[in-house]
Amino acid sequence: IELLEPEPLRHKIFEPVLIVGADKFKEIDIRVRVRGGGNTSQVYAVRQAIAKGIVSFYQKYVDEQSKRDIKETFIQYDRSLLVADPRRCEPKKFGGKGARARFQKSYR
Repeated sequence: IELLEPEPLRHKIFEPVLIVGADKFKEIDIRVRVRGGGNTSQVYAVRQAIAKGIVSFYQKYVDEQSKRDIKETFIQYDRSLLVADPRRCEPKKFGGKGARARFQKSYR
C-alpha cells in the first residue's frame, strides 16, 4: 500500500484502518486483487473490500455487537465504504452512435 501513487489515493485506501483504528486490524491479514477500471476506481474497490472484510470478520469470529458498531461507524463516515455504486455503462443500441445518441434526421 505504501507504494501506491498518487498520495491522495493512498490515503483513501487507509481510510477504513484510520476510521476503525489500527487495534482492530491486529489479527487480520488482508490480501486484495483488483482488475479492470482506472486507478481511482481500483482504489475505491480496494477501500470497499477492506471495509467489508473487517465487518464480515467481526461478524464471523467476534461478537455481533462489535460488528454492528463498526458497520455503523463506516456508514456514518461514508456509505460507499459498504454499499457498491450500482451504475454501469449502458450498452449501445442500433440507430445511433451510442447508447442514447441517435443519428441526425434529414428531411430532404
